[in-house]
Amino acid sequence: MDVLKIAAFSDGNTGGNPAGVLIGDVLPDAAEMQRLAAEVGFSETAFAALDGDNWRVRYFSPETEVPFCGHATIALGAALVRQFGDGIFPLTLNQANITVEGFRDGANVAAALQSPPTRSKPAPLALIAEALALFGYDAADLDPAIPPALIHGGADHLVLALKSREALAAMRYELKAGQTLMRRNGLVTILLAYAETPRLFHTRNPFASGGVYEDPATGASTAAFAGYLRDIAWPHGGAIDIVQGEDMGMRSRLHANIAPEIGSSIRVSGTARMMDEA
Repeated sequence: MDVLKIAAFSDGNTGGNPAGVLIGDVLPDAAEMQRLAAEVGFSETAFAALDGDNWRVRYFSPETEVPFCGHATIALGAALVRQFGDGIFPLTLNQANITVEGFRDGANVAAALQSPPTRSKPAPLALIAEALALFGYDAADLDPAIPPALIHGGADHLVLALKSREALAAMRYELKAGQTLMRRNGLVTILLAYAETPRLFHTRNPFASGGVYEDPATGASTAAFAGYLRDIAWPHGGAIDIVQGEDMGMRSRLHANIAPEIGSSIRVSGTARMMDEA
């Protein structure tokens, strides 16, 4: 089977988060999708097959299935544009129905997903302490304006907002310890964020739950984070921009539009580059 390799949320013709995309007449069985995802080796591979009017989609990391992956959805949108032209494509996930819009943007392909509904709640103190210890931070490193929280926008994440860009750049952790923490607490990633301005954030996303040290662009956590900023009445002005992957040498850019209704989905958009054509 031919798996497309597409970097989603690219910064022009560089950066972005590589994803595999396989569009078939039917989905392979779960064991085969897991095998292919491990063979591709990217943080996620999206598998899609037309089922009635919707595309049935499942996402696999090299080690496990995940309920929703934003960058792989953007990559899928780019792949669908290549095959069918510009359009809005309805997607049926394991736990939600969403859409991805794909369109040509000059020489590039761009896509925008509508996330599943968002929600958030304060993070337990014990989990905060354990996560801080994992990364070698302490409570003084946290930005009190954005308290630690459990956030959801199709998948579950813990967000820790940091006071300085330097603290974000210094992020280090032990992969197996991070995997244990995330899997025990049902977290897909931990989102570390720094607010340069109220509308511009720098983020990093350890993805140890899927066997990946760090993602360079994470649409699912961006959607969840944008929903959380709405929940706490952060002065986002209706949209935020995120720079991610910079500390990995894979600078990526994500944009999130935030509707005012609490709990509503988030529109996350970005460009995508075809890695096999680079």
